[in-house]
Amino acid sequence: MPAGPCKSPSPLTVEDFFKAPVRAGASISPDGSRIACLAPWRGRLNVWLEDVDGPSEPRCVTADAHRSVHTYRWTDDPRWLLYEQDGDGDENWHLYRVDLENPDAEAVDLTPFPGAAVLGFEMVAARPGKALLWLNHRDPAQFDLCELDIVKGELTTLAENPGQVAGWLHTPAGELYAQTRTAGGDLELAQWHTTTGTSRPVTTFAGADYPMGIQPFQLTPDGTGVWLGSNRGSDRTRLVRLDLATGAETEVDAHPDFDLDTRSTVFPALPSALIRHRRTGELLGVRYLGERQVIHPLDPDFAAVLENLEKLSDGDLAALSSDVSAERWVVSFTNDRDPGVTYYYDHATGESRLLFRPYPDLGPEVLAPMTPVTIPARDGLELPAYLSLPLGREPTGLPMVLLVHGGPWTRDSWGYHPVAQLLAHRGYAVLQVNFRGSTGYGKAFLKAGIGELTGKMHDDLLDAVEWAVTEGYADRDRVAIFGGSYGGYAALVGASFTPGVFAAAIDFCGISNLVTFLRTVPAFARPHLINNWYLFAGDPDHPEQEAELLARSPISRVHEIRAPLLVVQGGNDVRVVRAESDRIVDALRARDVEVEYLVKEDEGHGFVNPENSIGAYRSAERFLARHLGGQTGPA
Repeated sequence: MPAGPCKSPSPLTVEDFFKAPVRAGASISPDGSRIACLAPWRGRLNVWLEDVDGPSEPRCVTADAHRSVHTYRWTDDPRWLLYEQDGDGDENWHLYRVDLENPDAEAVDLTPFPGAAVLGFEMVAARPGKALLWLNHRDPAQFDLCELDIVKGELTTLAENPGQVAGWLHTPAGELYAQTRTAGGDLELAQWHTTTGTSRPVTTFAGADYPMGIQPFQLTPDGTGVWLGSNRGSDRTRLVRLDLATGAETEVDAHPDFDLDTRSTVFPALPSALIRHRRTGELLGVRYLGERQVIHPLDPDFAAVLENLEKLSDGDLAALSSDVSAERWVVSFTNDRDPGVTYYYDHATGESRLLFRPYPDLGPEVLAPMTPVTIPARDGLELPAYLSLPLGREPTGLPMVLLVHGGPWTRDSWGYHPVAQLLAHRGYAVLQVNFRGSTGYGKAFLKAGIGELTGKMHDDLLDAVEWAVTEGYADRDRVAIFGGSYGGYAALVGASFTPGVFAAAIDFCGISNLVTFLRTVPAFARPHLINNWYLFAGDPDHPEQEAELLARSPISRVHEIRAPLLVVQGGNDVRVVRAESDRIVDALRARDVEVEYLVKEDEGHGFVNPENSIGAYRSAERFLARHLGGQTGPA
């Protein structure tokens, strides 16, 4: 159970938790000579370079003073670096190229198509100088498979999406495979013959078992198979190899208790479940996630590397990159009280050194432990959860914030969470619950959420509150619910469906009306709804289901809301559009219910610019202090 009180920390500001890191996101070049990382330039994160050997002055190689860069990648030629950027949160991602040998040259937009978006890209070992990417420049609703010549900037369309294609594979031999959805939502993999317009079925997956698609789904280096996360005939998601000729699945690796770590499906910035050799693409290791991460090394050389890397920190190994020889490594760690600590390691010499801590002022002396706990639901289902308690206070009768994750097809996990840490620092107990329908706990746990929005999924949250009160951590009369995206919807549900439970609610980009939400998702996302929102909640194109969706929407019970509400919204949000927040705010103001509304016009579904995050969480801390009696920090 969580530890008792210890020395009280000195107060930190909201800025301390939400300002840009001094450095973050480091990776090593293919030749092992340079390290790239993200660091502030003119108030925004940009990519910087420094030499591995010998002193060198870091230099900034991107120049975006408007919006922070978060995703970049080395190419196989260390001269070129690629990064992604959108426009004020509109998620129309463009791919840019930087010439590292010409520091005066401007970045080149390699996908200069207005309104189009790149949906991920990857370099293929068998095709040096090329990148595969998924681009909807021809039709906003369909992503085609394209190959980019990185130096020339030329795009070649390898396959046009005729509709319903959920993923493409392009082998080194030039063969094309497509993952498509049937009318019933199942996922079919077939070989496509573009010249004849025919296809050869390979295999079919039950779509309801994969609400966010099949992940991972990676072509093997020889192009004859696919490594994928499969739960066929099993509750747990394990790693298998699918033979593209026969459709047969062969187990590669599995954990007896944990699923593969597939969080990168929803958060692409997180590491893939598969750890692969940079030069050959061969499989080195596999990540699983329970209360903490477990990595299974599948290569003896990597096993030796992993043993030494894991000695560098007591955290979980997060991002890692190596040179093409797999001798020089840059690694960062997930840690609840030492966020993002990053090291350099040379396997040939055994040398290791600390590169940086992204937040040097945040450490164990001020950060709260994030403790895994298990909460029994009323029907006996065990709910994995995490509890963070304020330092320096007796952990009894505290004001509490129930922090609800988004998705809902993702999960909370152990590590540094700035919102949880800010709240714990202000004197709140913070409880994060993986309610049924969350991913990572097996197929049965996931599918237990079908049809349970405002039902058992919400009961799980209520049972978590009851547990915290019964255990003595929380004051029943001082509990708030706080979440973003689906978590924002859950906060509105808490305020409207169970108004006597929560003293206050904070909704960040949350859904107020499931019907209008589902009718305004981007065109390219609609085919994917069949196995998640339509399955778990309903399809608004069917009148009976439309009525049920409306009945499960907070807007339909806005007359029940009496607790004060804080609503935060990005003006450019394309997933949960601003109208979702406008409706609930207007309805509450019409009833004279206390509601504070904060809109940032230059943000989308989640805030990127530090000043916007700082403003939002300053509002949140003041709001919670007024209604729960917690603290506010120094200005």
